[in-house]
Amino acid sequence: MLTIDFLINAISLGSLYAMIALGLVIVYGILKLVNFAYGELIMVAGYSLYLFGTLSFALPWFVMAILAVIMALATSYLTELVAFRPVRAKSLTAMLITSFAVSTLLQNAALLIISPRARAVPLPALFSESVSIGGIDVPWRNILTIVTALVLLLALSLLLRYTVLGIALRAAADDFKMTRLLGVPANLVISVAFLISGFFAGVAALFWTGRTASVIPTIGLAPLLVAFVACVIGGMTNLVGAVVGGYVYGLLYTLLSLWLPQSLLDYREAFTFMVVILILLFRPSGLIRGGATPERVG
Repeated sequence: MLTIDFLINAISLGSLYAMIALGLVIVYGILKLVNFAYGELIMVAGYSLYLFGTLSFALPWFVMAILAVIMALATSYLTELVAFRPVRAKSLTAMLITSFAVSTLLQNAALLIISPRARAVPLPALFSESVSIGGIDVPWRNILTIVTALVLLLALSLLLRYTVLGIALRAAADDFKMTRLLGVPANLVISVAFLISGFFAGVAALFWTGRTASVIPTIGLAPLLVAFVACVIGGMTNLVGAVVGGYVYGLLYTLLSLWLPQSLLDYREAFTFMVVILILLFRPSGLIRGGATPERVG
C-alpha cells in the first residue's frame, strides 16, 4: 500500500541518488570519463566527520559537516590537478586506469591510517527524530534530504543558466573543442566541474553516512554503483537525465522493498538491475535523450 511514509522515503532516497548521480555526470559531460574514484570522495567526507568528532574540543555538528564537505571538494580538485590533468591528453583508457588507481590509493590510505573496521560518525539529534505527518511518523532525516536536494538542484540550475561560468560549463559539455576555440580556459572549466562534483559528493556523504551512522573504507562503492546506474537510466549525456535516473532508481528500490517477500529482500539490487536492463532494452540511450557528444577532451 502506497502511504505517505512510503512516498517520502522513496522521494528521499531518490533525492540522495540524484545528488550522487549529478556529481558523476557533470565530470562525464566534459571529459567523457566515468570517475571511478568518485565514491572515495564520499569516503573522505565520512572519515572527515569521524576525525572531527574525535577532537578533544567539541565542534558543532554543522561546522563539522561544512568541513567534511570542504574536504571532499578539496580532494576532488586535487585528484583532477595531480592525477587526471597529467594524463588528460592520453587515451581514455589511461584516464580510466588513473581513476581506478586513485580509488585504490584512497581506500588503502584509509585502511592504513585509520582502520578497516567501521567507525562511528557523529550525527545531529535531528537525524534520529521524527515528525508526525497525517498521523504517520516521518524521519526528519528524509525531509532534510529532500529539501537539501531541491535547494542544490535549484542552485545548480541557476548557476548553469544565468552565470558566465555556468554557460561555459554547458557549452563545454556540448562541444568542448568549439568552447576552447572561443577562448574559454580548458583547465578552469574542468577544475570547476571537479569542484562541483566534490561538493555534491560531500553533501551526499552527510546523508549517506547518516543512514548507518558509520563509515568504512569501502563505503563509496555502493554510492558509485548507484550513481552510475542512475546516470545510465536517465542518460549519461545530460544533467536532467542524472536527476531523473536517481529518482527512478530510488522509486524502484523502495517499491521492491515493499513488494518483495522477506526471503528475497537481500536480492533487491539484483531485481533492480533486471528492471534497469528492461528499461535500457527500450531506451538504450536512457530515459532523457541528450545531444550526441562523442568528443573527448584532449
